Amino acid sequence: MITLKNITLRRGARVLIDDASCTVNPGERVGLVGRNGAGKSTLFALLNGTLHEDRGDFVIPPQWRMAQVAQDMPETEDSATRFVIEGDTRLVEAEAEVAAAEASGDGERMAYAYTHLNDVGAHDAQARAQALILGLGFRTDELDRPVNSFSGGWRMRLQLARALMCPSDLWFKRHFR
Repeated sequence: MITLKNITLRRGARVLIDDASCTVNPGERVGLVGRNGAGKSTLFALLNGTLHEDRGDFVIPPQWRMAQVAQDMPETEDSATRFVIEGDTRLVEAEAEVAAAEASGDGERMAYAYTHLNDVGAHDAQARAQALILGLGFRTDELDRPVNSFSGGWRMRLQLARALMCPSDLWFKRHFR
């Protein structure tokens, strides 16, 4: 569980968060909204370890990891489906290991690599990605369109789908409007 108790966060002399407390339990999904400059990014910097609290107590289990929606959209000709699939970092790593195993010609390594690829959900990755994309308002004829062909707002939806594609043990998903 994540615990923030009497947290104060500053940026320079400006206090962004003052004496705030909350608890986020395993399995809970939390959204954070607020105007620009309210301290959302500062709070996430605390959560991902790039910033430390000025006052208060902050505890997060060391094995927990954070997924987030990138605010910038890379230029890519990848299809919408492939772009979202690549949000599953374990699958991408397993695919890379399969390619390396095949290149090595080591049969035992290939067997382990293919087993791992199956274990991380390669068999249904495309269906999971496409369900996320369609759930965000895309049409079926857009699933194979290049990411570069979408407007900025639709690209942000693809970024959200990509973050949601992360392995289920990644504990936090965020989205900035």
